[in-house]
Amino acid sequence: MRKPLVAGNWKMNGVRASLTELNEMAKGYTPALRAKVDMLIAPPATLLYVAAAGATGTGIAIGAQDCHAKAPGAHTGDLSASQLFDCGAKAVIVGHSERRADHGETDADVKAKAEATLAQGMVAIICVGETRAQREAGKALSVVAKQVKGSVPAGATADQIVVAYEPVWAIGTGLTPTLADIQEVHADIRKTLARLLGKETAAKTRILYGGSVKPNNAKEILGLADVDGALVGGASLKAVDFMAIVEAA
Repeated sequence: MRKPLVAGNWKMNGVRASLTELNEMAKGYTPALRAKVDMLIAPPATLLYVAAAGATGTGIAIGAQDCHAKAPGAHTGDLSASQLFDCGAKAVIVGHSERRADHGETDADVKAKAEATLAQGMVAIICVGETRAQREAGKALSVVAKQVKGSVPAGATADQIVVAYEPVWAIGTGLTPTLADIQEVHADIRKTLARLLGKETAAKTRILYGGSVKPNNAKEILGLADVDGALVGGASLKAVDFMAIVEAA
């Protein structure tokens, strides 16, 4: 019922030469694979327009890594959702833990950015996740549920949003939760979405796992009942690694 989505977040990596990796991904993203798995790459803003133009006709969606919540105006250095859409973005990642930590973004900030994304007809990939201290204190479920409640726009539909669960302590560390822990959090996110948006919408909404997803662990993680794909960081920078994850999905 839920078509898997594998999304690559290039973060603050990539120059024009890096787009050769995107070209290699396109070669491996065959029509048969497109029918089974959706694929998205979120390059840095400097590459967004060129990547979107290059991906035309490949089936690969191009997304942005962040946006400003407000309309174009006096916000030096920021990019509005409308500008990202104009560059060819189909989705925007909002609320990534690095944005929440480095820029002090709150759930309210994330919701405002998600709303701006939806208003432009793009998909909001809304990130949530607990720190190691919160998990060790037994607060993972409550922390994530609070973030979902505070970050997901009211009335959003399943084709407008994707939720990405990324335990902060697993991002780029090589550490991953147990399969049981991942499934538990994903199932609880779906319950929270059901209370927010209704059971039917929750059942159709894709929930991705992110946090040290690699070719050697992707199949097990993506095989879990409530895991509908992956948000991939470092492994999305190389076509051979990323496509192995897409194949696993």
